[in-house]
Amino acid sequence: MSAEARAPFTERRFVVPLVLVTSLFFLWALGVNLNDILIPHLKKLFGLSDFRSSLIQTAFFGGYFLAALPAGWIMRRAGYRRGIVIGLLVCGVGAALFIPAAAVRAYPLFLGALFVLACGQCFLEVGANPYVTTLGPRESAPWRLNAAQAFNSLGAVVTPIIGATFILSGVEYSAAQIAAMPPAELDAYRTMEAGMIRGPYLVIAGIFVVMAAIFWRAHLPEVEEGVGSPQFSTDRDPTPSIWAYPHLLRGVVAQFLYVGAQVGVASFVIRFVQRTMPGTPEKTAAEYLTWHLFGFMIGRVLTAGTLKYVRAPVMLAAFAGGALVASAVAVTATGAAAVWMVVGLGFFHSLMFPTIFALSLEGLGRHTKLGASLLVMSIVGGAILPAVMGWISDLSSIQMAFAVPFVCYAYVLYFAMRGHVSKLVGATP
Repeated sequence: MSAEARAPFTERRFVVPLVLVTSLFFLWALGVNLNDILIPHLKKLFGLSDFRSSLIQTAFFGGYFLAALPAGWIMRRAGYRRGIVIGLLVCGVGAALFIPAAAVRAYPLFLGALFVLACGQCFLEVGANPYVTTLGPRESAPWRLNAAQAFNSLGAVVTPIIGATFILSGVEYSAAQIAAMPPAELDAYRTMEAGMIRGPYLVIAGIFVVMAAIFWRAHLPEVEEGVGSPQFSTDRDPTPSIWAYPHLLRGVVAQFLYVGAQVGVASFVIRFVQRTMPGTPEKTAAEYLTWHLFGFMIGRVLTAGTLKYVRAPVMLAAFAGGALVASAVAVTATGAAAVWMVVGLGFFHSLMFPTIFALSLEGLGRHTKLGASLLVMSIVGGAILPAVMGWISDLSSIQMAFAVPFVCYAYVLYFAMRGHVSKLVGATP
């Protein structure tokens, strides 16, 4: 039996903090996964190209990139609880900004609101991901983080259903029909489409504010992360620099590529379905996105249990290999076969983020929070690679754009097989 199987999940004193922080994993799915609905909705509202519509993810994950180091700095000085409260309040402001953006009907304002929302969610990720890994034995950290991330995948399944119901109107006009509309009719149509956004984001803003109040009154113990702590102890001499951990740097690259692939795939599922199976209505295409995210959730649930018995790098290698095969078929096949391979990628994505995160933080000791900030900064892959996919789609086809995730999975497979091995630069064997 592996070390992960023998190690307890957590200690009794950490159960309540773990449950409370795990709720955040469900909550931030609202912000992230509604983007997959916003992309086709705002594309229709403003008549955007695939590249311009992908700027939704660029604005969102650009916020993650810019806020990651400030979030880590604040977490180190203010502690987890205050840092999480700040993040929740910033999220509430970002969600509330959708109300004036919808009233003005200006695409840049939507991008600005997404940027603010992402900055707040960055605080939550910088705090919650490493905090979960510290709430128990080091050996069970990947298992614990995958279990927490399972609640994020539950939110990811629920969110597009909510978005498709309350944001997608189901009213679709061709470019020719829109061009032929009288100005008054066109204005009424765009007002109606923009108005579909206000209600859901007003509710989301309220949820974030309520959660901020709950965390403000909650007791979250500050777990010591210094060298020699039970969670992140190491037999080697402490090092003054985080750059002496090459496995962390390789993990940052792996996370950059994985997040870019995951966000890019989810962003264009609806577009892929409509292009690969012409005539599919947007609400029907959105159902495939739900199945994609349902596979993501099932994968998280199954792997959270399996990691008790199978080493995390072995599991990561198996899932990266499966994603390689599925993405290759998606690029080369046609019709329903290609669509279902894209749907299946959700299952293979499920293990990657938390496992890369946990393996990258292995043995960092007092550098854990800074390492977590760098890993969250790598989420900027979600800002860059979907835009690359949109650019390729405009030049060639949406199907050819899915060659980008194929390359990403190849590097994740390398990280799982060799790149995750922790060895201090300059350390003696």
